[in-house]
Amino acid sequence: MKVQVCIIGGGPSGLLLSQLLHLKGIDTVVLEKSSRDHVLSRIRAGVLEHGFARLMREAQCGERMDREGEIHNGFEIAHDGVLSHIDLHKHSGGNSVLVYGQTELTRDLYEARDRLGGKVVHNAEDVAPHDLTSDRPYVTYRANGETIRVDCEYIVGADGFHGVSRKSIPKDVLREYEKVYPFGWLGVLSRTKPVSPELIYVKHDRGFALCSLRSQVLSRYYVQVPLTDKVEDWSDDAFWAELKRRLPDEVAARLVTGPSIEKSIAPLRSFVAEPMSYGRLFLAGDAAHIVPPTGARGLNSAASDIYYLYHAMLAHYQQGDDSGLKGYSAKALARIWKAQRFSWWMTMMLHRFPDRSEYEDRLQQTELEYLFSSETAQRLLAENYVGLPF
Repeated sequence: MKVQVCIIGGGPSGLLLSQLLHLKGIDTVVLEKSSRDHVLSRIRAGVLEHGFARLMREAQCGERMDREGEIHNGFEIAHDGVLSHIDLHKHSGGNSVLVYGQTELTRDLYEARDRLGGKVVHNAEDVAPHDLTSDRPYVTYRANGETIRVDCEYIVGADGFHGVSRKSIPKDVLREYEKVYPFGWLGVLSRTKPVSPELIYVKHDRGFALCSLRSQVLSRYYVQVPLTDKVEDWSDDAFWAELKRRLPDEVAARLVTGPSIEKSIAPLRSFVAEPMSYGRLFLAGDAAHIVPPTGARGLNSAASDIYYLYHAMLAHYQQGDDSGLKGYSAKALARIWKAQRFSWWMTMMLHRFPDRSEYEDRLQQTELEYLFSSETAQRLLAENYVGLPF
């Protein structure tokens, strides 16, 4: 097989880049180690920056998103038993976010690739990139007991934190930065009416909580738990009881509970790999960076990578201009580190840290008090939450 761009990873990042490039006549193939059903079973965040929503529309994948997505002009922060509102629309110059589940977004991208006859290979085993510093890189994978070679001009690694792409960069070239947080998020998806039309972030002495939603009949809730906890430790009843303890009384009173559709514990980490390119290999999304889910920057950070990479490849193939490809890593990382800072700040401000001193607890409380006393502080939060410019 021969293509111009071989994309490793069939999640939303890889599919979106493939779709955008295809629309411009650039031939791609996507290699995904899992089945399509498995990819579509992943439950992930669903808060989209306005810039990401525009990119989906440009990829001709935004019709259902615009029809079914929930526009949110703000969110609440619960603290000290009260709710304080953050007006995103007011403080970000009229911008908002769109709540639309990542599973649905990925399904839309798959359907778009199908419509155009895009090449997406599932159950691709032992994927390996080769000759990255040459002008003729290639990728091999195994399918049905056969080794298949893909000759290409560029390779994009969008295969997640545990994928092969980042590991293909020599250790003496790659530098990794990481912070692991001493807790995780226990998440429950339930077919229940959301407790609030907007997201509620909760700071509580018992730990952080989040009330989110996927639609008007599908809710997603989280509570902070120790890393030693297991899903089996938490019955549905125990989860709902703990969530209610952390919510203000007025919110807890209207919480609709029900059986969990999905329940999982996600550890929290901040991670960045530099550089995000090596020879003809370019990293995107979780292959290069991870953020805590606080503030919903993960999927959106991946979208900014795809934006920069897409435009860099357009310049190369349409104009013979390689400056975008050469500058991709530096440009992407400049925005990624800002997203890292914002996610770290939100996480530090809203979570209960088991080893933090009383002095640090008071600083945390002061940080929250300052936020609600300062229009400038709320404007900084809002402009980061709706998404910094690409």
